[in-house]
Amino acid sequence: MTKARLATALLFLLYGTLIGVWTARIPAVKERLGLSDGLLSLALLALAAGAIVGMQVVGTLVDRHGTRRVLTPVAVVDGFLLLPVALAPNLATLALALFAFGVVHGTLNVAMNARGVEVERAWGSPIMSSFHAAYSIGGFLGAAVGGAFAAAGAGPAVTFASVAVVLAGVAAWAVAVPFTPQPHPATGVRQNPGPLRGVLLLGALAFCALIGEGAAADWSTVYVRETLGGSPALAAGAYAAFFAAMTVGRLAGDPLTARYGPVAVVRAGGLLAAAGLALGLLIAHPVAGVIGFGFLGAGLSSIAPQVFSAAGARNPDRPARAIARAASIGWLGFFAGPVLIGGVAATTSLRVALLIPVLLAAVIVVAARSVAPGARVAARQ
Repeated sequence: MTKARLATALLFLLYGTLIGVWTARIPAVKERLGLSDGLLSLALLALAAGAIVGMQVVGTLVDRHGTRRVLTPVAVVDGFLLLPVALAPNLATLALALFAFGVVHGTLNVAMNARGVEVERAWGSPIMSSFHAAYSIGGFLGAAVGGAFAAAGAGPAVTFASVAVVLAGVAAWAVAVPFTPQPHPATGVRQNPGPLRGVLLLGALAFCALIGEGAAADWSTVYVRETLGGSPALAAGAYAAFFAAMTVGRLAGDPLTARYGPVAVVRAGGLLAAAGLALGLLIAHPVAGVIGFGFLGAGLSSIAPQVFSAAGARNPDRPARAIARAASIGWLGFFAGPVLIGGVAATTSLRVALLIPVLLAAVIVVAARSVAPGARVAARQ
């Protein structure tokens, strides 16, 4: 089982690394095609749309054919789909290439989370948060690698090709590790599928959390720099604090879940996120802003792992489809949240707009019981 856990963690690491590399080379792709911020945003929407499409399709495929059959092709080829992105000659082909990458990357997201639920069930104690910690570490690693290629003067195509070859080898080993999923104790053997249980409520939790993640990614540096007058280095530290705190929180998430249970972990996380960011906004000092986003990252760190674990466990006859539905709702929050915050900021102020993730973190506190093992919930889809 240790080998299966390591292999699954590597898949999460691979997923995060690719996103980190892509993010680091976005400026080069933008410059190469001479895109404005608005046109680049349109292309990035194609990536989001592709990911959501992939998530919707893969759930049924994984439940029907098993995680390994789906993971094998998508994990190996995922990185290579960034090559057409690097070589796209215009906005239309860039959007098409990003859509294709999004489809496969969204497929990998659901398939690896479904494998994570299977391995966690066989392991016998909470380990889902550690997989998401590997994803966070991968994001940092990918950004560092992409930055190193950029500093060396290499173009995006060379960057993506080099990373894709290495990660394809890692993925091939990870998916080849033998692992036989155990039947869920509630079913024993696979039965005729019933309606998905609790997916909408769990997806709503993910939506609330990922709005906060999107807000930190897009607005934390802007808030500290432009609203609070912090230095460029301190402004960059806002997202770094968020990212580092989220990684540490995910590394601590499993032992905390084993000791206190998922409901307590989610409730405490929502409270920490809401109170921490609220204080950072209230004090209105650059250092307080950085610390506030750090608390936001720590508080939100275990929400998504608990949501996916609960979605898979509560729907043992169709775990991947349940995870896909919850993940799709969450992704909508990640991409829609920054736009919503920007719109509110345009009519009020960014400080007021950033109260949105504070309020949604408070919603997580209230709705935390939805991640309880075997919780009976009314929401069905």
